[in-house]
Amino acid sequence: MRGVVMHAPGDVRVETREDPRILLPTDAIIRVSATCVCGSDLWPYRGVEPVKGPSPMGHEYVGIVEEVGGEVRTIKPGQFVVGSFFASDNTCPICRAGYQSSCVHREPVGGLGAQAEYLRVPLADGTLVATPDIPSDDLIPGFLAASDVLGTGWFGAVAAEVGPGKTVAVVGDGAVGLLAVLAAKRLGAERIIAMSRHEPRQKLAADYGATHIVTERGDEGVARIKDLTDGLGAHSVIEAVGTQESMMQAIRATRAGGHVGYVGVAHDVELPGDELFFSHVHLHGGPAPVRRFLPELIDLIATRQIDPGKVFDLTLPLDEAAEGYRAMDQRRAIKVLLNP
Repeated sequence: MRGVVMHAPGDVRVETREDPRILLPTDAIIRVSATCVCGSDLWPYRGVEPVKGPSPMGHEYVGIVEEVGGEVRTIKPGQFVVGSFFASDNTCPICRAGYQSSCVHREPVGGLGAQAEYLRVPLADGTLVATPDIPSDDLIPGFLAASDVLGTGWFGAVAAEVGPGKTVAVVGDGAVGLLAVLAAKRLGAERIIAMSRHEPRQKLAADYGATHIVTERGDEGVARIKDLTDGLGAHSVIEAVGTQESMMQAIRATRAGGHVGYVGVAHDVELPGDELFFSHVHLHGGPAPVRRFLPELIDLIATRQIDPGKVFDLTLPLDEAAEGYRAMDQRRAIKVLLNP
């Protein structure tokens, strides 16, 4: 099969890889209908994270089940399924508490390489969720978004305790931040402040429900949030970047007693203990338990109540994956969908 492999920072190739096969009776093989490039894929692409030899890439995927192992009971060949970037059994105590991305048996899908024509999905019964039927082509981008960026933005909003009557600020205007705006709107937020300097992203944020746009960053961004909230700060802030600046901007833009949901993959983030202690700000986040939200999100997409697929503003064939990485790295695209 054809699959994306990163050899070094900036060096992405589409190569012939070995076809996946059933290794354990709990596995499934899916024929990938759509996959994509994630903002987190850009960390190794930019050299921020080490690339340890040729590495299969990709952890977002939807597709048709081709084969299942002998112990798989709920997933069947022929179904269209959505998965998550962590495989989970969905039965352990941690999963039952709603944190499938910390399942005691979790397996990262990224190491298996979902940017490919086929994918082996471990723990298929716990990881994959079937759609009501085979979706029309226009719904596939939305279901693909659910496999990571929508589920991650949704978790950011839930972790930030977004709800009716609240003012929400979103730090980060990538796909996760934009879909956090969608989630905040869906969860009933009264005001949603999107922090963005890029006009196409500002427009999509407004389409998804943002009521205010703030272009300033850092301390100036915090000051603008305070200006909009009678000097108090937002009730809920979603951090969707993962840098020191973005995390401190999120914390400082939150009112005393408010909540920060942080879902940006943290890189060299250090929290000042004294400031955090006296802020009375709640922090909750981490790798999103996408599996917790998939049934609800799939229903919302299938019934066309939400359209998260609009974050894909560039679609390319799998063989042009390198251009997809370049486009996202250069911020020419919000998110790139790859068609195997």
